[in-house]
Amino acid sequence: MMHRTVIAGAAGLVSLALVGIFALDAGPTRGGAEAASSETYRQLNLFGDVFERVRADYVEEPADADLIDNAINGMLTSLDPHSSYLNPKTFRDMQVQTRGEFGGLGIEVTMEEGFVKVVAPIDDTPADKAGLRANDLITHLDGEPVLGLTLSAAVEKMRGPVNAPITVTIVRQGRNEAFDVTVVRDIIRIKSVRYKRDEGVGYIRVTTFNEQTSDGVRAALREMSDMPGFVVDLRNNPGGLLDQAIEVSDIFLEKGEVVSTRGRYPEDTQRYNSRPGDLANGKQVVVLVNGGSASASEIVAGALQDHERALVLGTRSFGKGSVQTIIPLGSDGAIRLTTARYYTPAGRSIQAKGITPDIKVEQNVPEDEDIRTTGEAGLAGHLAAEDEDEKGGSSAYVPRDAKDDLQLIYARDLILGKRTYDPANPAPTADASAAAGAGSEGGAAMAPIPN
Repeated sequence: MMHRTVIAGAAGLVSLALVGIFALDAGPTRGGAEAASSETYRQLNLFGDVFERVRADYVEEPADADLIDNAINGMLTSLDPHSSYLNPKTFRDMQVQTRGEFGGLGIEVTMEEGFVKVVAPIDDTPADKAGLRANDLITHLDGEPVLGLTLSAAVEKMRGPVNAPITVTIVRQGRNEAFDVTVVRDIIRIKSVRYKRDEGVGYIRVTTFNEQTSDGVRAALREMSDMPGFVVDLRNNPGGLLDQAIEVSDIFLEKGEVVSTRGRYPEDTQRYNSRPGDLANGKQVVVLVNGGSASASEIVAGALQDHERALVLGTRSFGKGSVQTIIPLGSDGAIRLTTARYYTPAGRSIQAKGITPDIKVEQNVPEDEDIRTTGEAGLAGHLAAEDEDEKGGSSAYVPRDAKDDLQLIYARDLILGKRTYDPANPAPTADASAAAGAGSEGGAAMAPIPN
């Protein structure tokens, strides 16, 4: 039986309905696991005793399948924010969503303190058009409280027929009261790559890493081969397929390692290398990242940064540096299990640290739109950084109007020679800081959560 290796997006993301976060075929489960001890069997007998007592004495007759599903999910979710159980329906949805088309609202979500937290809306989806933002907390769905639901149950409630509206109650940083937003469900067709000629440079926006992504980047380079350089925008890209992250990195590299994964056992280490052929022909590349750039995005940014093939500009990325493996369970769905950390070509682990940009440029953020992620290091139960030197997230704000997008403006200026980069002095100069809006870390207070 083959398994699938996964790199989940920011915060272990489950999306509405599910966003592409799954990747490569891997080998079978390690067969030589240590034999269970007598204490382990005693604990399993304890579980059986509790299961039978619940079935016999709970005030209402529970469904056996629900009890088992919840027990399995509880075991997995207690490990870290990215391990979980996929029931058969969720597993089927996962397989569909990697192809880049599925039904739902179009948001990446996780669970925080019992509420659904928006990691990022996907570009041009119902959630994005309705104005949902990163860090929004969803407290009620059509007036019913989210508190007490599992993430899977909350996701299921948010799904429904195309064109059917749902009212979500939002608590947002900087606002004193919760408010309602109506979102109309639709088929989500993710075009993972958009590109254009942008004031003299090639602009390539990658929104997620699905089966279409590397082909989209190749098409962009072919269509804009006359441009002097390229801005690759990975901001608020929560991740996706590992093989696509490797292929996109390979597109810009002539040779060398792209990423390695290292698991519990030394023999589990895998290294992924690029093939000859830089499709950008050595032209300058600037990669944009921010607090919403996670997982596959960080693989690409880290690979191009370590090989000095691109300058990374923006703010610190999310820090999602662990690998999940999808292990099918036949007709019973699958489990998503964290099995490894991934490392950049220089051997850097990004887990709970993120990618530090070569040039830090903050946006000028309106007071009522301050969007800052906690990063992987801020997630309860996260896999710790190996050296315990953990770093939090950063701003995930991107202006809707490109003329206000200071990170994009700075990147264009670098490619056009209007600004230069000095590795010995990577911070923007005084006038550049003013132009690029370099600012301090911090965020607005969280509004109170309604009862």
